[in-house]
Amino acid sequence: MSLRAEGHAATSTLKKLAADMSNIIESLDTRELHVEGEEVDSEVLTDPKGTVCIPFSAIYHTHGFKEPGTQTYLSGCPVRVRVLEVERFTSTKKVPSPNVYTIELTHGEFVWHVKRKFKHFQEFHRELLRYKAFVRIPIPTRSHTVRRQSIKRGEPRQMPSLPHTAESTVREEHFSSRRKQLEDYLTNILKMPMYRNYHGTMEFVGVSQLSFIHDLGPKGIEGFIMKRSGGHRIPGLNCCGQGRMCYRWSKRWLVVKDSFLMYMKPDSGAISFVLLVDKEFNIKIGQKETETKYGLQIDNLSRSLILKCNSYRHAQWWRQGIDEFIRKHGKDFLTEHRFGSYAAVQENTLAKWYVNAKWYFEDVANAMEAAKEEIFITDWWLSPEIFMKRPVVEGNRWRLDCILKRKAQQGVRIFVMLYKEVELALGINSEYSKRTLMHLHPNIKVMRHPDHVSSSVYLWAHHEKLVIVDQSVAFVGGIDLAYGRWDDDEHRLTDVGSVKRASTAATKSLSTANLAAAAESTERVPLQPQGLAPESHLFERNADDGPDTSKMKGIGKPRKFSRFSIYKHLHKHGMHHSDSVSSIDSESNKGSIRSLKTGVGELLGETRFWHGKDYCNFVFKDWVQLDKPFADFIDRYTTPRMPWHDISSVVHGRAARDVARHFIQRWNFTKIMKPKYRSLSYPFLLPKSQQTAHELKYQVPEAVPATVQVIRSAADWSAGIKYHEESIHKAYISVIENSKHYIYIENQFFISCADDKVVWNKIGDAIAQRILKAHRENRRFRVYVVIPLLPGFEGDISTGGGNALQAIMHFNYRTMCRGENSILGQLKAEVGDKWINYISFCGLRTYAELEGKLVTELIYVHSKLLIADDNTVIIGSANINDRSMLGKRDSEMAVIVQDSDTVPSLMDGQEFRAGRFAQSLRLRCFRVVLGGSDLNPEHQDPVCDKFFKEVWIATAARNATIFDKVFRCLPSDQVNNLAQLREFISKPKLATDDPVKAAEELKKIRGFLVQFPFRFLEEEYLLPSVGTKESMVPMEVWT
Repeated sequence: MSLRAEGHAATSTLKKLAADMSNIIESLDTRELHVEGEEVDSEVLTDPKGTVCIPFSAIYHTHGFKEPGTQTYLSGCPVRVRVLEVERFTSTKKVPSPNVYTIELTHGEFVWHVKRKFKHFQEFHRELLRYKAFVRIPIPTRSHTVRRQSIKRGEPRQMPSLPHTAESTVREEHFSSRRKQLEDYLTNILKMPMYRNYHGTMEFVGVSQLSFIHDLGPKGIEGFIMKRSGGHRIPGLNCCGQGRMCYRWSKRWLVVKDSFLMYMKPDSGAISFVLLVDKEFNIKIGQKETETKYGLQIDNLSRSLILKCNSYRHAQWWRQGIDEFIRKHGKDFLTEHRFGSYAAVQENTLAKWYVNAKWYFEDVANAMEAAKEEIFITDWWLSPEIFMKRPVVEGNRWRLDCILKRKAQQGVRIFVMLYKEVELALGINSEYSKRTLMHLHPNIKVMRHPDHVSSSVYLWAHHEKLVIVDQSVAFVGGIDLAYGRWDDDEHRLTDVGSVKRASTAATKSLSTANLAAAAESTERVPLQPQGLAPESHLFERNADDGPDTSKMKGIGKPRKFSRFSIYKHLHKHGMHHSDSVSSIDSESNKGSIRSLKTGVGELLGETRFWHGKDYCNFVFKDWVQLDKPFADFIDRYTTPRMPWHDISSVVHGRAARDVARHFIQRWNFTKIMKPKYRSLSYPFLLPKSQQTAHELKYQVPEAVPATVQVIRSAADWSAGIKYHEESIHKAYISVIENSKHYIYIENQFFISCADDKVVWNKIGDAIAQRILKAHRENRRFRVYVVIPLLPGFEGDISTGGGNALQAIMHFNYRTMCRGENSILGQLKAEVGDKWINYISFCGLRTYAELEGKLVTELIYVHSKLLIADDNTVIIGSANINDRSMLGKRDSEMAVIVQDSDTVPSLMDGQEFRAGRFAQSLRLRCFRVVLGGSDLNPEHQDPVCDKFFKEVWIATAARNATIFDKVFRCLPSDQVNNLAQLREFISKPKLATDDPVKAAEELKKIRGFLVQFPFRFLEEEYLLPSVGTKESMVPMEVWT
């Protein structure tokens, strides 16, 4: 016989012996098993002040229920027992245990109740006696040896005695003594570690590894149940047949918490499903309702879960226990809230806004660095190699992938959800992002969704941009952690790497006050040939996050940090010490030197803000070769970058918990949906309790208190919910309708004005009606709209732009000014030309000096912002179009912030209490687009004629006129058709004919604001013509 066969035989013999011994113990008369021993447990008699809490991270390290050594209880903290009441049940049958005891247990901050009959105590007692005898027998198996070794020598083993009197003979007047006997019995059992840690004891008192985790909130009812498979709301997740034969019943440990239920597998301890409490949460019992004898049905928006109990009364206990607990601790989740949102209005919430990504990225990086347990990230596009702090003065320390790897190594769990693009339509390469992040560390888990074929979702995108740290700090807004997004208030056009002033007379004459490029140089650093593959342009390459098309193309892709130093070896895997610290230019000591204004003091010499792919101009050329992050793909010496203007926010506490809940809902849904994520390596996520939300371990500096509500666009395909949610759309409409003085909007798109055929969202109509109401009441009311001068799609506007670009232009113009459904169409019908007193449409543009030439470029407005009356703000990821607003299409997330702190101000010439959050954000936006300072007194009153006409409209008109004169910019009101376009671009520009005079003209520019050209290509049909690939796409893609 071979050694292997011998070993196998020996093992099977041991297993048989162990099984025989177990059977002998089961059949022993337990009265013979009493063993003498002392009765003291020093560990739990004392109640020291320093009770050790179980960390929240324990949810990722659960063990099988019978495994020895698992921490369930708080160390150094006793379990206190009280038998509260006795219920006596009458029955037609003779019942040996008619009394039900309600037992209250207290352990640290946790209090919970269990109901047990005397027969349950008897069964429990017999099981403990068998266990005690079993432990004394040295069965030669590994698990048994470990169990024996876990019991300390000399540990008390004397079983407390259970009353012997039969239950049926106990009279009512003796109930109090019976209660005291049972109290003492259970108290003594729970003092002894050997019995307290036995899985049978934990089942009897209803506790598990997840019972006493502080951040999971109060402890609810727990216990074993049988659960039926299926019941998911989403097609494809359930069994194909309808008959009973298709269902599987499995034994699970059910845990009830204040805002969710979950069940665990007893053998492994793995969390195998999480059911969130929501407005549809409901519990039914009975065979008629559940098609199951002693059944219990629990419904929410995502699933109808069927459980089986062992008696009708048992099912009633479960229903009552769950219902009472949820209504007491989780009532906020049971109702629909304002605007139809899943999230309640949270008062006294710390919030902060961000204008442009420089400060946003820094705060996100600092918050990640402070993470202790979890980081959640979801983006439309994520570029792992972006630098979060610039200029780069600490090597790769603040590169996104380096931060995440560092935190993962410290034990922080990192969960990332990426939009899985239609690869033929979009070049954001989420597969590369996923692969790069997953290779960093096992603690980083990345999911992509949707699977277009299996889910039949081809047109819609996940568009949220969220970063959530420890479920306590949540960043919500329009800024992806991606290429092209980083920018500051200067919106530089150039970044060639030298801070040295140009020395030739020609370039000196061009250095006007506003040429604030990060670095211009007459010395060209030779570019290494890149060998970029030509790009095949497919229709759906669209605006970045968002446009309908945008989501399919790369239009507004997140700008990523590009190479900061001139060093050539910033490799994508240079995670160790590949240094990107700016070098000192050896030539920079000659001649006059300009220092660079940065947040880290003055830097001289070669420095870059945008490295490699981060230096981009996506209308000129879409991203390519994203797997080579530090290789330039456009020539930064001839092509200016396209600046990126964006808005974001951060919220804390209860509102951050609400944002995290949305992420958790999406993560858990995706885990169930996609078979590849069903493994244990992708865990279910659990929401932290709102009861601990005020315990902020980290706080973003300069946040102010306000009233915050989280709002979203979500549906069955995106979040697995039965009814779609469009609370962002409803919030926009409500804020516009109820505004009293002004509305300020910045948005990447402006597609609205419903015709109930092609366009359905009513934001444009609400704006028009609000203006007409002001006109009828003879009151001042202003609407400011700032959008990109061109949609963010690749295309040469000098030839009319691509089909995608023109399609978005069509719908933007249809909303603003073309046709009777447009805002101006609705206004002119009633007020004629007086509309100009109420509403202004603008874009942003800037200029710079590049290699001795004057250049200009539009500033891409990617914001999704609404401010009303200096007291209400909506910031999020949702564009003003049907894709973002209708709920059934793209998934979106936003916050509505209403001020509670006010400051003295002016509104329409009258004294006014302005909200601190809203007013400071408006003033910063005005300062950026108009120039000047945050404290500019001209900007204080946004409604008065002096500001609206003499500052806002006058600045926009003057700037637009100068840009037209110097650069002959497109889009332009002088170009109404393609024939005029060809003629327009053939004429000479002042910038090339007389650069000195052009520079003098440009000195008159203030800020970036320019009037939006209403008449550009107004004589052309801009929708895709028949036969083009864009014309084959459903119209909803563009709207």
